[in-house]
Amino acid sequence: MTSFIDLNLYPDSPVSETADVTTALTLTVPKLEPKEEPFDELPQSHNNLHTNPNLNYTNPNLNFTLNTQADVSHEHVNETDVYSEFNRISKMFQTAFSGKAEKFDDNRFTDPDSRAIVPVPEENLHTAVADSSRRKNQQRSGELVRVTNLGFEDERYFRHVVRKTRMMYDSLRVLVNMEDEKRKNSHVFGRSRSARGDLRAATVMKERGLWLNRDKRIVGAIPGVYVGDIFFFRMEICVVGMHGLPQAGIDYLTSSQSSNGDPIATSIIVSGGYEDDQDAGDVIIYTGHGGQDKYSRQANHQRLEGGNLAMERSMHYGIEVRVVRGFRYEGSPSGKVYVYDGLYKVVDSWLETGKSGFGVIKFKLIRMDNQPEMGSAILKYAESFRKGSLQSMPRGYASMDISMKKENMPVFLFNDIDDNHEPTFYEYLATSVFPPFVYHHGGNGNNGGCNCFGGCTDGCFCAKRNGGDFAYDQSGLLVRGKPLIFECGPHCRCPPHCRNRVSQNGVKNRFEVFRSKETGWGVRSLDLIQAGSFICEYTGVILTREQAQLFSMNGDSLIYPNRFGERWAEWGDLSQIFSDYERPSYPSVPPLDFAMDVSRMRNVACYMSHSVCPNVLVQLVLYDHSNIAFPHLMLFAMENIPPMRELSLDYGEADEWTGKLSICN
Repeated sequence: MTSFIDLNLYPDSPVSETADVTTALTLTVPKLEPKEEPFDELPQSHNNLHTNPNLNYTNPNLNFTLNTQADVSHEHVNETDVYSEFNRISKMFQTAFSGKAEKFDDNRFTDPDSRAIVPVPEENLHTAVADSSRRKNQQRSGELVRVTNLGFEDERYFRHVVRKTRMMYDSLRVLVNMEDEKRKNSHVFGRSRSARGDLRAATVMKERGLWLNRDKRIVGAIPGVYVGDIFFFRMEICVVGMHGLPQAGIDYLTSSQSSNGDPIATSIIVSGGYEDDQDAGDVIIYTGHGGQDKYSRQANHQRLEGGNLAMERSMHYGIEVRVVRGFRYEGSPSGKVYVYDGLYKVVDSWLETGKSGFGVIKFKLIRMDNQPEMGSAILKYAESFRKGSLQSMPRGYASMDISMKKENMPVFLFNDIDDNHEPTFYEYLATSVFPPFVYHHGGNGNNGGCNCFGGCTDGCFCAKRNGGDFAYDQSGLLVRGKPLIFECGPHCRCPPHCRNRVSQNGVKNRFEVFRSKETGWGVRSLDLIQAGSFICEYTGVILTREQAQLFSMNGDSLIYPNRFGERWAEWGDLSQIFSDYERPSYPSVPPLDFAMDVSRMRNVACYMSHSVCPNVLVQLVLYDHSNIAFPHLMLFAMENIPPMRELSLDYGEADEWTGKLSICN
């Protein structure tokens, strides 16, 4: 399918020639303020973190054509549906201040790198983007485009770009936090204060030109970002180009950037920062910005200016806006989550007296049809399920725990399609079964292990086995993928909660094996899984090559680990950040010359589907023996995985033994 970029050139707004200009000029124009989020206060030094970056978005395999025809509605606002005072102020503002709005813009929140709209050249999109990406410190564009009709390969490409950018951001953030921990524990530096990891990671990526969608202002859906995608930090939303401002609740093209002097809103953050907000899911009553004091209390009347005027103009032209919801979430590293819930249309606006007695501008937004279910609704459903507060159990649960309590958390079986309950026929295997000779190779355990009674610290024996640094941070997140990770073993004196025992302590999330019309059986979580988190082990009965050849003759189900995609190398890949970055090569691991029999004994991982753009990676780990030829296959999240989203692996290419994929059920 051909992909199109629609360049929206907005016509001049209808302006009343009879408006009272004298009255308008006497209006008090307050200092514009962004609609700030209550729990994401940023230091002053980070107010300009959203400027200048650009990512090389080129892909020679994509063939885009351009459609420069305007694609917006030019219907006039139905004035009978809008509060009369609101209309009066709106017309006065447009008559008196048209073309002069930047005089009243607050320079702290008006993008200093803006420029006028520049039409997209009539040439291949990626060639144009490639040329612009070579310009260092590129300014944030005022060019409005809408990306439509993406084909399958296009969707996959852009998803890969977004996922790679998010992995880079998460890896940087974890790395910065680890370095901060080291400084705090150092006698030399003491407990000096340092920048938050999320802010520092965003700053570094901005300096390297790695923020997405800065060379164009996208109206509507962002290619590669799915409805339901979850973010833990506001800065990450800025990095991927969903919302361009670190704190302001309304992101918009300013009047000075617009071709006709009208500001246009492109996205909003809904997080309950204003007392007059009302959120019913598909319908939102959104309060405009401005009029709040330093304690986030409404203390003045709002005006139809800045982002408020942009929202009204988007309503006038029928321009959709992206909606991201933010709310408190237990277990989040920031205390909050932000969920992309899709596209909404602004259908009404009015001025009324708010709860605090001051005039507030309200906008009614309705969610557009034919979109996936809202991510925020799925989060709330999953939370209700975990807490047992659902009024009734959904139909289709065939088992409440196929692991029979062998896992720390239950593994549900769900099938509302047919009567197939096959996963209950297998014996559940929580950890792989290795041949006895494996434990006699090179001594048992870790050859004595570490002596860290309270938990491993930097420089201990097990840290040195891993090249001097631990593989996990204090929260148990994978810092960087490696060919092999040595965890503390049975001969180490550290406790079970040691930071170097992450994968051997079992699963921490509630998983569900479910029946799918597309993939047969699949796996999803009832919990939100943070990027870098341990998921589970891929288990089976380990067979030597000779045994595997015999078993395959009988048609048994075998897994070939040597063909799994080396996705571990992508996690923590900072080659675009550091010019001297090298892919980890220590320790050197021989080719995995074994197979896994899952024909009779298996676990939840065996039901994960294959994907060339997976959200789960395989990391090799040793902890209960020292034979590097027979490691455990541990699975970690490559991105933030929302509840009820299917987990997927890269099973690799055809195997040289059998000519089949890694898994052949």
